[in-house]
Amino acid sequence: MTDSHKPEDELAGTEQPFVSHLIELRDRLIRASIAVAVMFGILAVFPGPSALYDLLASPLVAHLPKGSTMIATNVISPFLVPLKITLLAAFFLALPFVLYQVWAFVAPGLYSHEKRLVMPLVISSTLLFFVGVAFCYFFVFGQVFKFIQGFAPKSIMAAPDIEAYLSFVMSMFIAFGAAFEVPVVVVVAARMGLVTVAKLREWRGYFIVVAFVIAAIITPPDVVSQLALAIPMCILYELGVFAASYFIRYSKAPEEEASEAQTKV
Repeated sequence: MTDSHKPEDELAGTEQPFVSHLIELRDRLIRASIAVAVMFGILAVFPGPSALYDLLASPLVAHLPKGSTMIATNVISPFLVPLKITLLAAFFLALPFVLYQVWAFVAPGLYSHEKRLVMPLVISSTLLFFVGVAFCYFFVFGQVFKFIQGFAPKSIMAAPDIEAYLSFVMSMFIAFGAAFEVPVVVVVAARMGLVTVAKLREWRGYFIVVAFVIAAIITPPDVVSQLALAIPMCILYELGVFAASYFIRYSKAPEEEASEAQTKV
């Protein structure tokens, strides 16, 4: 005798749940796109694409020789590059709402102990990425451009191209934003059982070497930017090791907690 009140399995031959998931995914993508579009419209009015690019370029312009300015070698670059900057800034401002849409779509399929892990990781990874970008803009750029201009021969008039500068800035932002995600990677690896906290402590020396190698590869060939990336990565690794032990206990499944309780008894 079958139970008429038994909930139907989503994978038991019915297509409706899958279609409903696609509809929900579409709706959340639309909401996220609207949020980015709204931020883009606001930034396009104030402060405007040109002002945003001037703000982005200010660390470099401050260290150019007197009378030197940036140039545009492409006809449409003065129009296109500021728009790209505005779109990027709009995405950054809308990122918390975009990540909320991702979380709202994924959360119903997670267990309660998984939600306790995922939500803090989403928030911390977002904040760490923004901190990495801000650290790069406010500290690293000034030191790097000062160092580079100090080595420029007197016979050279520095006049960087705006598209080349945008490409450089984007690569640096991504590099530092990703590097500041080290604690999140460490916590996830430990929680998934790929490595133990004790092993992470043992591998501290190896990670320091890896951090300096990564910094040497993805940053400009100057000591300042390499140290500015490698040293925070080492500090954040230690933070990740400390946080991993806490999150492992905080996000345990009920059966894991019961098993540990029986072991202690």
